[in-house]
Amino acid sequence: MSTPDLATLVDGMRRALDGGPPVAPLPRLATQAPPSGTALVVRTSGSTGTPREVALTGAALRASAAATRARLGSPGRWVLTLPPSHVAGMQVIVRSLLAGTPLTAAVEGPFTPGGLAHLLDEPLRGDDPVHVSLVPTQLHRVVEAADGGAPTALEALGRCGAVLLGGAATPPRLLTRARDAGVPVVRTYGMSETAGGCVYDGVPLPGVRVRVVDGVVELGGPVLASGYLADDGATAAAFVDDADGRWFRTSDLGTLTDGVLRVTGRADEVVVTGGVNVAPAAVEALLGELLGAEVCAVGVPDAEWGQVLVAVVAGTPPGELAQEDLARARSAVAARLGPAAAPRRILRVENLPLRGPGKVDRGAIVDLVRADVARD
Repeated sequence: MSTPDLATLVDGMRRALDGGPPVAPLPRLATQAPPSGTALVVRTSGSTGTPREVALTGAALRASAAATRARLGSPGRWVLTLPPSHVAGMQVIVRSLLAGTPLTAAVEGPFTPGGLAHLLDEPLRGDDPVHVSLVPTQLHRVVEAADGGAPTALEALGRCGAVLLGGAATPPRLLTRARDAGVPVVRTYGMSETAGGCVYDGVPLPGVRVRVVDGVVELGGPVLASGYLADDGATAAAFVDDADGRWFRTSDLGTLTDGVLRVTGRADEVVVTGGVNVAPAAVEALLGELLGAEVCAVGVPDAEWGQVLVAVVAGTPPGELAQEDLARARSAVAARLGPAAAPRRILRVENLPLRGPGKVDRGAIVDLVRADVARD
């Protein structure tokens, strides 16, 4: 079974929202039929582990789209730059269908700032606000192009009504640079199990509930999926019912202060080095700010320390960071986050390997680091 083309997906999604058969943008993994009411079957795209199939009802998709519309203040006209094989891309299609406005979609092929500028040109000529969803890697390339003397795409984003940015953590320097250029960036947090982004700039969308239990973020509300297909055990572990309703227990660590959520890392990515717990997300954010690049930090086995932290930075030329630059970066991380958080080495690659829209493939990063260590 091949992947449906975009026109087929849009038409199928229109019928599914009206009670028709569910849409599956990728070939099905499980033979089990989705539960009654399912409108979309989409795969998870986590950075580690085997993908699962998530069943989303039409009601959950409608609730998500309505909440986004309420937060943004208008239905707008949506521009699709993300693959519809993942929930973020499918939600752009759903929002466009429910808004009744034309959908503008990128042609197949790699994302380029020039292609984005061309894609936004016609919608921005109209009267409707133009909304677009990006992942940080895409925005990084747009900003990089502008800094290199090609500002057209960045200027176009600055004329949009909203630029939703999600799928991965956004380096603070990138966020500041885009906002200083007038880009109306809205940081989104969510996943396939919540019908996509459901927390915008740390604040839950209307109807969405957030709590932190034992340091782990849990999400509730009408946007939740029915569960995982052909995996009752995983469904029971992730979706819990209690006196406060139904909740999805994420794998993310976070804090909730005055109703604002701050995600601090993933529970399953904590690196224990010399008996000290280190959250790679904090190291990535600081190094991203220092180096002005995308960063992924992972733990690798070490005979003395159990694990040591190694950072991989997107940029050229590839190879290990110069010793003076490594020392400077280690010193800055140690001063801010403690000595255990200082990476033992920092490698450069042209681009971080991705798994899903904007999600770094941490497994591939670990393989890359281990291969580099083995060469020494």
